[in-house]
Amino acid sequence: MSSAPRVTTQPPPLPPRPIRIPRGEETFLPNGLKVILVEDRRLPLVSYRLALRCGDAHDPRELPGLTDTLTGLLTEGTESRTSRQIADEVARMGASLSAGANSDYTNVAASSLARFTDQVLDILADVTLRPSFPENEVELAKQNTIESLKQQRAQPSFLATEMVSRVMYGEHPYSVVSPTPESIKATTRGSLVDFHRNRFVPNNAVLTIGGDLKSAQVIAKVESLFSEWEAGSAPSEEFPPLPDRVRRTGHIVDRPGSAQSNIVIANAGITRTSPDYFPMLLMHTVLGANASSRLFMNLREEKGYTYGAYSSLDARRTAGTVRATAEVRTPVTGDSLKEFIYELNRIRTEPVSEKEISDAKSYLTGVFPIRLETQEGLIDQLVQIEMFGLPRDYLETYRDCVQAVTIEQIQEVAERYIRPDQAAIVIVGDGKQILEQVSPFTSDLEFYNTAGKRKERPSASAATAVLPNDVAGNWTLSIETPLGQGIPANLTLASDATGISGRVESEMGTAVINSAEFNGTEFSAVLAFDMDGTVLEAQIEGEISGEQISGTITLESTPPLPFTGRKQ
Repeated sequence: MSSAPRVTTQPPPLPPRPIRIPRGEETFLPNGLKVILVEDRRLPLVSYRLALRCGDAHDPRELPGLTDTLTGLLTEGTESRTSRQIADEVARMGASLSAGANSDYTNVAASSLARFTDQVLDILADVTLRPSFPENEVELAKQNTIESLKQQRAQPSFLATEMVSRVMYGEHPYSVVSPTPESIKATTRGSLVDFHRNRFVPNNAVLTIGGDLKSAQVIAKVESLFSEWEAGSAPSEEFPPLPDRVRRTGHIVDRPGSAQSNIVIANAGITRTSPDYFPMLLMHTVLGANASSRLFMNLREEKGYTYGAYSSLDARRTAGTVRATAEVRTPVTGDSLKEFIYELNRIRTEPVSEKEISDAKSYLTGVFPIRLETQEGLIDQLVQIEMFGLPRDYLETYRDCVQAVTIEQIQEVAERYIRPDQAAIVIVGDGKQILEQVSPFTSDLEFYNTAGKRKERPSASAATAVLPNDVAGNWTLSIETPLGQGIPANLTLASDATGISGRVESEMGTAVINSAEFNGTEFSAVLAFDMDGTVLEAQIEGEISGEQISGTITLESTPPLPFTGRKQ
């Protein structure tokens, strides 16, 4: 009895299946509001998006974060509904309602069963057109935001994003990724009301509704709710140009004691409507988009320096960057930079293989339908088309555009945009430990503390384990908790032939200084807390000015606790 022949070659892939994308019906209200209705009766659901072409980049320069604060308060009360009433109405219908913003646009989103379409549109119009910004809700939002800002500073990934945005975007508003405590404190109900009046205008907005609906009925409802919305002026997008980069620079955010280095290597990129978008997308996919890309295979699979190394293509409405990133062990920071630079140069000079471009195209065309398989996913894609000014047939032609990219086009955009010799290298990590590792890659190095302020370059020769007489002794501290309360504490510092010693005493217990260094006016140390037999470590960093002291105490996975004090 003969057996079937063994198959030894991989069968060719099946041809891509056609994607059915429902056609939208477009109309304009007299006030300029664009309305897109997409009938899709597969499920008895409706999705709603009211998007405005104004985002965080349009915040007043003196009040960064105003758009985020405003959108967070839209659902917290209107002229006719309290925050509780809005939440109760939405919950009774089993619906969802939210508002948010990114750098380029603001989005008010909702979803519900089709039978609640009129009621959801009522609430959507109410929170968008008539928010009341209650004083108590404004103050609560400000307090919560200030606390979240403290937690952000404990996250190396945030510190890296903040620094690379500052370096790459310069005076462009994309350089701001977060508000400041000062800007949040300066935000008032009046500033929110004025900003809402000036920025929320119908002739700069698009209302997209998709699902199980009857277009004639929905457009009549939309006209009744939004026709009295007064038109206004769209915000200007004449932003400053990005800084000219002529050499490689290094920017280290110093976190003494950090076990990892968060590395970001960035070059200026493209806008979302650039004709280079699809070649760049393929190039980025080969370089570092996933776990089979070059960066991952090199730094993770071959070298074992990190759990993952990736690239990102950040293409926005008016500017963009292309970045390579990884979190690596501190001792291999320099070796990781060497491999990053090698791969960035290789993508410029070595044409990608037929297999690499084929795999990248298969990946991109394969994941694309997943974004459209839900109603919410489709509506979100339609919103992006409107907000970024993409072609109307963008979704229909996406796979064709991907397939049309050639190996030569990938190398052309790599040579144009991947410039290792002009890149910004941003690293969040232990400055003293990585200084010698980073120095061979750039002589133009700047150091910052975790608050984003310039600091002196750490030096092994400058650091000392001996304290000046005016530093040794007792210091009275006040440690600020996340709730804004002050905890009194006492810091004792001493030094002898064995090095610096001391302790921090407070109602939280006594922490012993295990290791410490003093450098000019700055000091850092590792504290050890004994909590019911379990030893916990914390990092203390401070700066001394005369008889004044200030700094932070950071426990693992918690936001830094700022402190101030003076010499006893």
